[in-house]
Amino acid sequence: MSVDAVTVRKIAHLARIKVNDADVPHVQEELNAILAFVEQLASVDVEGVEPMTSVMPMPMTKREDIVTDGGIADAIVANAPATEDHFFVVPKVVE
Repeated sequence: MSVDAVTVRKIAHLARIKVNDADVPHVQEELNAILAFVEQLASVDVEGVEPMTSVMPMPMTKREDIVTDGGIADAIVANAPATEDHFFVVPKVVE
């Protein structure tokens, strides 16, 4: 995939980035280089490679799934300006 000058301007507009006309060719080259690298990554054979969460093999630390701060709903909503049945009441923002 190749990016042209029109696409560079559109991407800049969508990203709210000001790109001067003189800088468009440079940004175009940069984006094309990035896309070329991504295409190289797509061609890498990863068959049999396990997904990793870190470059260092380490077990994931886990904790017990227990409630530790339950039963204090009154204390949680005590400073709220408006509550209803232990829920925060907020103004409607979407019509």
